[in-house]
Amino acid sequence: MLLFRLKRTFELGIKSLWMHRLRSILTMLGIVFGVCSVVAMLAIGEGASREAQAAIAQLGSTNLIIETVKPPNEQTNTGKTENLSTYGLTYTDAESIRNTIPDIEVAVPIREINQEARYLNRKLAIRIVGTIPWYTEISPLRVIRGRFLSSIDMHHCLTVCVVENRVARKLFAFDDPLGQDIRIGGHYYRVVGITSRTAPKETTGAAVVKSAEASESNGGVTGNVYIPLTTAKSRFTEVNYSFTGGNANLEKVELQKITVKVNSMEQALPMRNTLATLLNRLHDKQDYRIVVPLELLRQAAKTRRIFSIVLGSIAAISLLVGGIGIMNIMLATVSERTREIGIRRALGATKRDIIIQFLSETLLLTLAGGILGIILGSVIPLLVTHFGRMPTVITSGSLVLAFGISAMVGITFGLYPAYRAANMDPIESLRHE
Repeated sequence: MLLFRLKRTFELGIKSLWMHRLRSILTMLGIVFGVCSVVAMLAIGEGASREAQAAIAQLGSTNLIIETVKPPNEQTNTGKTENLSTYGLTYTDAESIRNTIPDIEVAVPIREINQEARYLNRKLAIRIVGTIPWYTEISPLRVIRGRFLSSIDMHHCLTVCVVENRVARKLFAFDDPLGQDIRIGGHYYRVVGITSRTAPKETTGAAVVKSAEASESNGGVTGNVYIPLTTAKSRFTEVNYSFTGGNANLEKVELQKITVKVNSMEQALPMRNTLATLLNRLHDKQDYRIVVPLELLRQAAKTRRIFSIVLGSIAAISLLVGGIGIMNIMLATVSERTREIGIRRALGATKRDIIIQFLSETLLLTLAGGILGIILGSVIPLLVTHFGRMPTVITSGSLVLAFGISAMVGITFGLYPAYRAANMDPIESLRHE
């Protein structure tokens, strides 16, 4: 009996809304756009957050990265003079870290040099990475063909190299890169392997394409070419020359980075203090910085939560405005249907029946608007990803949240009009013209 009465009430609600189709659709639009904005904004925020976290995760959660930075007190003299400034990480630092701190699993010195690679009549801007054979232990690098650098390459300073797949595609085109020689800085290097940078699962294809295109459009290097650190030390000078403002500046930097890997994530943060203490003894000036990816990941997760709350709050305002619009229309509907309410009460309808009738109409509006809003809100992130090259992630939680809020809005803003309709005096309602 109860199910029959509820079914009859909802049928009356649908009939009433259908009689005023245009008004019902316009009222529902507030909920549609509100739910749509919740889903779309949370999807865009989630995509941006995951892209940032994926970039940080590539650095390794158990890694600590020590980078060379130019000290703030390094100033050039006025006048036409030549100044040689020496700063940054050194090979001695790498040896001291490896031999002094027992909790370190591996320490990898890295030297980076921007160069131009040539093969036949093709040339390409690349980054030389001088490193050691166990570089792959601290980097998301995967050898897809050939091999990586070996201890023999290091010991004998061999002129061999490993190229990234993007460099291989653009430099060699349809030729097989393995066994070919490329010219870098006046010397030839034999290609012994091809690598690919492993992207984390959270990184979408659009994010990878975007980063690649950004690198090329900004005039940056296309990719990395890895050579033995001993070869880089013997073939390339450690002194950089620049001429600015009438001054010839000479800067000597031995290493750009030293990446340290610890056994577990719990050791990452304490290890930073240990490294800082050691390096402070070895350096007279603050010409380095220590980056802890684990700390960046935690900060990114915190920022992600704040970002989601802010975006969700902004989108919820749209739902609030839509709910106010629904309450306004339902109050006007109650006034229009005063005589109908009186007739129903005279025929035996209780106050609960009247409340259910008007509340069902409000719920029908908000739930229908919620469904349409979810559909539209799911389409917008796909368009943003396709045309804007921005990663977006639609989570089931955001869909449930948006639909739940729309239902809550319907109940909250529909209760007062329904309560007002139920408390009308039946006699006065029948007299209403």
